[in-house]
Amino acid sequence: MMIEPPIDKLILKAPCRYALVIALAKRAREVVSTKDQKFEESHLKAISYAAKEIYDGDVVIKVDNK
Repeated sequence: MMIEPPIDKLILKAPCRYALVIALAKRAREVVSTKDQKFEESHLKAISYAAKEIYDGDVVIKVDNK
């Protein structure tokens, strides 16, 4: 269960829940595949680390409206 960051505040960082879920999954896969040094030192799971990045504003969710 994810406690930090709070999900009710995390959802405000995305235009919709679907975009948040997709962004979290993509960033988590990216973090694992690149073996990010900060991620390794944090001892968090990839999805928690990605959620923290989005919540802190280090990663911004962009939606392409076609």
